[in-house]
Amino acid sequence: MAALAAPKWAAAQLTIEIIGGGADQIPITIVPFGAEDRLSQPLTAVISADLARSGRFRLQPVGSVRPLPTEPAEVDYKAWNARDVQTMVIGRVLERNDGKVEVRFRLLDTPGSAQLLGFSYVVAKNQTRATAHKIADLIYQKLTGEPGVFSTRIAYVARNPNRFELHVADADGFNSQFILAHREPIISPAWSPDGGRIAYVSFEQRKAIVFVHDLVAGSRRIVANYPGSNSAPAWAPDGQTLGVVLSKDGISQIYTLRVDGSNLSRITNSDSIDTEPSFSPDGKHVLFTSDRGGSPQIYRMRTNGAGVERITFEGSYNVTPRYAPDGKSFAFIQRAQGRYSLATMDFSSRQTQVLTDGQLDGSPTFAPNGRLLLYASIVRGRGILAAVSSDGRIKQKITASAQDVREPAWGPLGAGH
Repeated sequence: MAALAAPKWAAAQLTIEIIGGGADQIPITIVPFGAEDRLSQPLTAVISADLARSGRFRLQPVGSVRPLPTEPAEVDYKAWNARDVQTMVIGRVLERNDGKVEVRFRLLDTPGSAQLLGFSYVVAKNQTRATAHKIADLIYQKLTGEPGVFSTRIAYVARNPNRFELHVADADGFNSQFILAHREPIISPAWSPDGGRIAYVSFEQRKAIVFVHDLVAGSRRIVANYPGSNSAPAWAPDGQTLGVVLSKDGISQIYTLRVDGSNLSRITNSDSIDTEPSFSPDGKHVLFTSDRGGSPQIYRMRTNGAGVERITFEGSYNVTPRYAPDGKSFAFIQRAQGRYSLATMDFSSRQTQVLTDGQLDGSPTFAPNGRLLLYASIVRGRGILAAVSSDGRIKQKITASAQDVREPAWGPLGAGH
């Protein structure tokens, strides 16, 4: 039997190490919030770590300017301009009689002596870390014009000596919880578009079966358990349809079905292995891997299975396609000179960009703003997660105390706490 219960806190958190940074970073100074030392986790440390991890920001030290402002009226713009501070964040924490706290913050344009952004949140004390992620998201969006992803979550599989665990964690690796554990493998987690469910494959019955797990209710249901293998679940944008790969007719082919397991429909009909579906954001197309041309390559078809066209031609091994959130490109794994690397291809130009140089990289998954890709890698025989920006400049290494971690999946926007 699988161990299935309400989410449990894991003893280990993911540890993220930044090993490469981006160019043209935005300078920003995060001033310690007033009275944040009364919290178990200072807000400014979380905000600073989020912005630094994105690779889009260069954190400037506060320096010797005193007193430290917590409200706009307290800002000595002349003094901060003398330190060449371009943008600064100030704020304060106010304790309330009902046991909650009010968190106020402002984003200031220092040379222009103007406020760019200002919000106030009333939250429980155990929600201050989540609030810090929201603040970082707002700052990121205001200064880059793109949504921040610091409030999102990731899923991954941790392998320990005696069991596999399906985990969900905040995007910064904290608050890791396992939602399922079993001695048999768990693979291919995939988030629903609303972030409330995860589809995955479990071998707990000594064969591959597709489940959907409801994260709120803590319950799950089997959606595909046909003779043979049931694998590679992928959500359609409507949140009610899954693509799956079934071998019930003798060879792996792609099917669609409803989340309740009904309305099964075969959408590929070849004499070759068709697998790893990925739906386009508009729901009109599916990318998939097939060896129908003699070697594993990536193909695209309409959602009803019509109009199949081959997309990759460079090299003899291109697999695991994943649509970018804007639908203009996709990520995949390419083998060259014995290395399995993460690459992206732009649909309009058909140009390929190789982003990693690992020996065995796999399982690519886009951040919901398309700026970063999370993937699995191997370092000294141990499975780790890593991240790289879509331009290849920003690189991160993500480790855990588990024997190894693998099978990452980045959740959607709005699926945080």
